[in-house]
Amino acid sequence: MATVTRRAFLATAALGAAKIRAAVGKPMPMGINTYCVRALRWNDAQLLDYAAGLKMDAVFLQDSLDPGAMNPAHWPKVKARAAELGLHLETGGGGVFPKTPEAFSASVENIRKQIVRAKALGSPIVRCVIASDRAALPPGPVEQHIETMVRLLKTVRPQVVDAGLKIAIEVHKDLQAWEFRQLIEEAGKDYVGTYMDTGNPVFVLEHPLTTLETLAPYIVTLHLRDSVVWEHPRGVAVQWVPLGEGTVDFHEIMSRAHELCPDVYVYIKPITGRPPQVIPYLERDYWKLYPKARAADLARFLALARKGLPYDKPMVVEDLAGRPTPEHFLSAIQFQQREHMERSVQYAKKALDLGVRWRA
Repeated sequence: MATVTRRAFLATAALGAAKIRAAVGKPMPMGINTYCVRALRWNDAQLLDYAAGLKMDAVFLQDSLDPGAMNPAHWPKVKARAAELGLHLETGGGGVFPKTPEAFSASVENIRKQIVRAKALGSPIVRCVIASDRAALPPGPVEQHIETMVRLLKTVRPQVVDAGLKIAIEVHKDLQAWEFRQLIEEAGKDYVGTYMDTGNPVFVLEHPLTTLETLAPYIVTLHLRDSVVWEHPRGVAVQWVPLGEGTVDFHEIMSRAHELCPDVYVYIKPITGRPPQVIPYLERDYWKLYPKARAADLARFLALARKGLPYDKPMVVEDLAGRPTPEHFLSAIQFQQREHMERSVQYAKKALDLGVRWRA
């Protein structure tokens, strides 16, 4: 039975890859997002070597654990090593939203530091995150928060433009696609774009395809993460899984990406080992966070959820927010993060026809 299943998978993957190749003609370059193997505690050089060992075209250096990560003397070494390995490199920082008016200046300085770092590393973009999720935003309407972000981005515009970079706002668990688009267009699409992450839209009740299609003109980097989504008595439940093992149709995602944003690097980003999260959209209070949610977008997402089932493959669940992985689980999480990354990369190569370098 295992042999038949494996053969069936390979046949299906090859068919999907062939359809994408026939439609677009050339593969999009592929890289890995280093955050997904953070439990290995590798420094930047080790991460670059790992990406090169997988025959990647690129690496996204995210939330680096290297002791020299914010040391200017370290950045030229990383840039040189990436060039030596033939890797395109992208990077940036984390959360930037000022939770109080007094924190605005600190947020500006944070972004400015990341601009300098990204430029020195050779990245064409600077990743920024607004908030961890919608509930983490300060009290007040979302329109107010968008205004604050617009003001913040316009403050750093001179530095971004002078550096020849673009701010890449990550699609996270905070705004819906139409809100991100409003933010980018109000701030200025000449220097602000989208870091498209396919794993986060489901947390704001949005089909990743809706997000991709809405933000396509502004996507400057594309990160693939898969989710299982299924109906739950309180609404829906969501869990991240290795690429190709969830509810999302990535052949459809990548076919649209080839049409709408063909010139970006595509990064494999399986963040796994986390428990399912319930999104209680059937409860009245939940909608206080989304007073202007769009019915058509919700309907498309719910159609996706109705097709989904809980994940039924083995997974160690010990990557919990707010605490380090216990030492007695660490080796299991390290093994799992690497195995899930390599499984996802293999799927991206064979089923999605991604990547250039590995074909040589």
